[in-house]
Amino acid sequence: MPEAKDDLKREKVRIVPISNIEDFPDHPFQVKDDESMDQLVESIRMNGVLNPVIALKIDENHYQLISGHRRKRACMLLGIDRIPLIGREMTKEDAIIEMVDSNLQRECILPSEKARAYKMKMDAMKRKAGRPSKENSAPLEQNFGKTTRDMLAAESPDSSEQIRRYVRLTELTPELLEFVDEGKIGMRPAVELSYLQEEEMRDLVDFIDNEEVFPSHAQTIRMRALSKDGKLDREAIDTIMNEEKPNQKARIKIPMEKIEKYFPAGTSEKKIEETILKALAMYRQRQKENRDAR
Repeated sequence: MPEAKDDLKREKVRIVPISNIEDFPDHPFQVKDDESMDQLVESIRMNGVLNPVIALKIDENHYQLISGHRRKRACMLLGIDRIPLIGREMTKEDAIIEMVDSNLQRECILPSEKARAYKMKMDAMKRKAGRPSKENSAPLEQNFGKTTRDMLAAESPDSSEQIRRYVRLTELTPELLEFVDEGKIGMRPAVELSYLQEEEMRDLVDFIDNEEVFPSHAQTIRMRALSKDGKLDREAIDTIMNEEKPNQKARIKIPMEKIEKYFPAGTSEKKIEETILKALAMYRQRQKENRDAR
């Protein structure tokens, strides 16, 4: 393909100060200092940066990073102040699309990262097509249109319906989205919760924080129905969430005010739980000793 070869020849690699390279605005993919980063740091320490980062050219000396946020971070950790870079001139929409496509190839991607990435790309695709991007407050088919989503699915690892679910997650509060990332709330329940009002979501988060119980899919369907009718208040959430789920083990609830007097102020819940369990073990052992002595 002669044209592709000509394009490669025109793309010159420059060695650019890292201080001249901005991160991509609202970059949806996290850059963590984890074990994978440690491996990348060691690789760059031994071999240097083998693949240039790709960036949007702002002017002759300034760039906006499209692909290579992890490589840039690894260099910073190593104290390297320059990095090989390919600067490209393109529209903001094309830069967003390329940024999402290049990062979706990562092995481990959180649901929140995919959600924001798919929404960014879908909005960019709509702007390129000359169609206005609306808020994601109605069913996705109305806001974005099946054509745009199907086009996105054709070049993505997820189906059109799965992309719809991911984009709905962008409507969740940060706390609920974090529960999804942690695997405490599944995709289907999370999508149902995405249709709640923000205040209703925060009431649910308060319940979860206090009771450490997470909603089932069936419970979220009921919450969504009540929300649609304007009837989902704190009392309704408590009623739904306190219902025993199938195969759910019985829970014993002791109000904190009944036991906090036995512990110093500021004692953590984990420490209180450990102390109570130890006390129960000692009580059981004493009962056994009393029975044996009879």
